[in-house]
Formats: sequence, structure tokens, C-alpha cells
Amino acid sequence: MADQLLIYTDGSSRGNPGPGGYGALLMWGNKCKELSQGYRRTTNNRMELMAVIAALQALTKTGVQIVIHSDSSYVVNTVEKRWLQGWLRTNFKGKKNADLWRLYHQLSLAHNIKFVWVKGHADNPYNNRCDELATAAADSRNWLIDEGFEQEESHPTLL
Repeated sequence: MADQLLIYTDGSSRGNPGPGGYGALLMWGNKCKELSQGYRRTTNNRMELMAVIAALQALTKTGVQIVIHSDSSYVVNTVEKRWLQGWLRTNFKGKKNADLWRLYHQLSLAHNIKFVWVKGHADNPYNNRCDELATAAADSRNWLIDEGFEQEESHPTLL
């Protein structure tokens, strides 16, 4: 039996901003679950992070040992270099995607998570599958509304 959950994630947007999507693989032992969803207007960084969030939201148990593989330096560095802790202390002053980072933070408290950066569009079949899922979702026109992005876009905070 597996002692840790392996997650691979990727995000995509057609234009930045533009239609976007995410893809995620959750692998526990010999079981694998695929997740994907498209959004009508979003950014690549938001979809990279949304892939992680969707994977964590799919879990039914807490206290899981998780290794998340992502080709997003933005996501991996924010967690592994502890930038998120500073952003939380400053209430995300001057930072984008605060809504998603707050959600990720709440979900992460229930687990032991480590991030691993993987090179995108390379020879990793799991990352490549996530890319296929993300781009297909972005192109599907079966989109949800990324309310956090569209609200921020229509009411930008003045610096």
C-alpha cells in the first residue's frame, strides 16, 4: 500500500488573461484519478494554483503525506521558499491571487505537503498528461467563471 499521495498538476491559459484550464493527477498506489476544469477568463498562474487546490479539495481524508509535482516556479517557490507565510502576514499587500492563496493555505493545514518542481513540456508523462488535461479544459468552452479573477479585474486595487 502506498504511504504517500503523489499529485501532478498543470495550468494553462489561452492568452494571459484569457480562457484557461487546469489538469491534475492524483496517484495512490496503483490508483489514479484525473481532474480538469476550464474557466472563461483567467491567468496561467491562477490555473497553476487552481490545479493544486482542486486536487486538495478532492481528498476525503486528512493527515495525508502529499508530494505535489508542478512545473510552476510561481507555485513551488511560493510554498517551498515560504513566501506565502510573509504574504499572509502582510495580508497580501501588492500580491495577486490572494483569494486562491488563502484557500490553498486553509486546505494545506490538513496535510503534510511537499512541492517538487518538474520541467514542463519535457519527458515526464504525468506532467504531460496534466498539460493535455489543462489545455483541453481551456479549449472546451465548458467554462466556469473565475469569480476571484473577474472581480479583481473589474475592481483593481489602487496602489
